[in-house]
Amino acid sequence: MTGTPAPPRDNPLPRLARQLAIGLFTLAITILGLLLVTFVIGRVVPIDPVLSIVGERATEAQMQAIRDKLGLDLPMWQQFYIYVRDAMQGDLGTSIRTGESISAEIARYFPATLELATLGTIFGTLVGVPAGVLAATRPGSIADQIVRVIGLMGYSMPIFWLGLIGLLVFYGQLDWVAGPGRLDPTYDMMMEFTLTSYTGMILIDSALNGAWDVFANAVSHIILPAGLLGYVSMAYISRMTRSFMMNELGQEYITTARVKGMPEWRVIWVHAMKNVLVPLITVIALSYAYLLEGSVLTETIFAWPGLGSYITDALFAADMPAVLGGTVVVGVAFVTLNMVSDIIYRLVDPRART
Repeated sequence: MTGTPAPPRDNPLPRLARQLAIGLFTLAITILGLLLVTFVIGRVVPIDPVLSIVGERATEAQMQAIRDKLGLDLPMWQQFYIYVRDAMQGDLGTSIRTGESISAEIARYFPATLELATLGTIFGTLVGVPAGVLAATRPGSIADQIVRVIGLMGYSMPIFWLGLIGLLVFYGQLDWVAGPGRLDPTYDMMMEFTLTSYTGMILIDSALNGAWDVFANAVSHIILPAGLLGYVSMAYISRMTRSFMMNELGQEYITTARVKGMPEWRVIWVHAMKNVLVPLITVIALSYAYLLEGSVLTETIFAWPGLGSYITDALFAADMPAVLGGTVVVGVAFVTLNMVSDIIYRLVDPRART
């Protein structure tokens, strides 16, 4: 007797390829919209880029030459096409303030912000997730109240105030950490002229060069600003983890697992965390993106030569091409992190792939 043949198995590759294509198309449209917004802002702000370059005493011929060079006399749609074409090739224009390529300047400043935000996110995640789980598993307890108060303080206190207090206490009074900047002047010169730069991130480059004295000095400088950003990140992550975990612990499958005698740690960290991890990935990615774009005040207080300081200095100098170039980089980083979190979301949760 011949059995009924099994139905053909669905091949997930075409579906995954289609989802990836849709994601890339969405990413491209989002970046195009970002470029459109920055282009419009650059054209409507009451700052004449020609006057910023040549000065008010320039002749009309000199000003017209700069307009021709910048393409400001071309139709608006053509200017936007050139702007998008150059941006796709990595050319974000020329800084009015320094006369250098904005892409090259951002490439020098962005690693400092990336290093700072990455350490802050790692700290916020490693502390925030366990704290949120602890608060969710003991609602109303002393531990829950402490986690919620610490999180509320992280939301309420301005980051610049925390930075000033941190410098006053840990640097000025206790002398536990180094002061503003990424390195002491001696080590800064050593990093610039003696050691090889691989990534622009001092912790990684000094370790790859085996310069552990530079590494220790860099840690002493970065620990306070990274800790403050990590505290802000931890406040957000712990609050969301607590909310997600409390929702999962009230589900029927958790009650069933407990009735079967499963250890509590396994119920929480295996079964409940598996479902909490899905939205938590998005929360962590958004927190990381926020630190990348929102560390302007922290970088200003700690004299941290990152992208936030670069955009701030350019804004005070009315260097709008540099401001918009930095804005584009931050926007692309934000959109990319959202797409990466969506990919990880689909890998973690098989239901998202159907």
